[in-house]
Amino acid sequence: MSSGSKFRAGAYVSQPAGYKAFIPSSLPPKPAIQLNNALLARLSDADRALAQLNAIGRFLPNIELFVLMYAKREAVLSSQIEGTQSSLSDVLKAEVQLEMGVVPDDVDQSLNYLAAMSHGAARLETLPMSLRLIKELHAILMQGVRGQEKSPGEFRVSQNWIGGTGPSSAIFVPPPIHEMTTALGEFEKYLHGNDAMPALVRIALVHAQFETIHPFLDGNGRVGRLLITFLLGHWGLLKSPLLYPSACLKANKDTYCNLLQGIRDRAAYEDWIDFFLWAVAVSAEDAFSRTERIHALIEEDRHRIIDEGGRAAGNLLQVFDYICKTAYINAAIATGVTDTTPAASIKHMSTLEQMGLLTEITGRSRGRIYAYSSYLELLREDLEQPSYQGRL
Repeated sequence: MSSGSKFRAGAYVSQPAGYKAFIPSSLPPKPAIQLNNALLARLSDADRALAQLNAIGRFLPNIELFVLMYAKREAVLSSQIEGTQSSLSDVLKAEVQLEMGVVPDDVDQSLNYLAAMSHGAARLETLPMSLRLIKELHAILMQGVRGQEKSPGEFRVSQNWIGGTGPSSAIFVPPPIHEMTTALGEFEKYLHGNDAMPALVRIALVHAQFETIHPFLDGNGRVGRLLITFLLGHWGLLKSPLLYPSACLKANKDTYCNLLQGIRDRAAYEDWIDFFLWAVAVSAEDAFSRTERIHALIEEDRHRIIDEGGRAAGNLLQVFDYICKTAYINAAIATGVTDTTPAASIKHMSTLEQMGLLTEITGRSRGRIYAYSSYLELLREDLEQPSYQGRL
């Protein structure tokens, strides 16, 4: 570094234009992370919650259903952290091309997030996490949405900043281009290297370092949260991707941002790691509870269809199984699912409505749309997200 004070996390360095940019030190931090009793307790809580989530994942007969729906929920919440307004219902309707009134313009951001998750999961089956894959994820995230003019899939070639109207008034200025390129090279080495620290602590460091480098002109937060999800699986912590932290991070957004900034200002890695481990434990416990309740609901409703559906039970189950993947359905979709006539499909949906399993949401006599409302309520429900209280 040419000037400025050298700190454990890096240093603020004066730039020719008069502002200071932060140049991060490479990972792992030196001096090393101090896993004191408080942090070890947090780590134990997070490990225990992940083990519980892994256990339920192994016993669910329809695990892919939960993976799919949780991914959609995470796509919405991660995008909402960045200021989007689209809801889970908006995204689900858009996926099955059901138009109900005005669809928010930013629903495409959540759909892109889903596409990036699918792409990354497929790529990681044969490749390690890399800068190349990170750029691929970014290109998908930014396709056709706000920020698409900001070099999708390419690391920035100009200075960016967080807050304020320019670098001089910013809350934080990431490293300039040359230093950014060096930092990204070191970042990739850390992803591929060995570190004696527990994997969850490494993931905390990776997320914080990526947000500090801030290598894209837009979309850094969403890419950084995708890294958390991918590394949990890639580094063997979760067998199925059932944990997504954005609900907890959104509920504690100010703390989340302030602790990341605390690394840059005070090299407060341990404070950030404490919060991250707490958020993992909270998110895993939420996912476990939500999965148990959704599984119980679906099994109860399936048995009702089998017991009460009579001769039509087979077709009713086909409609029901489809709506468990999408939460919404109309006659055209039901006709394709059951390979029956439109009139028969309308009757099937009406029967499920009479059984109290589906809810008609348009109020129209034609072009009706049905929702699996009790299922949606469990998916959308913001379980009382606790507020972080600081280190133990």
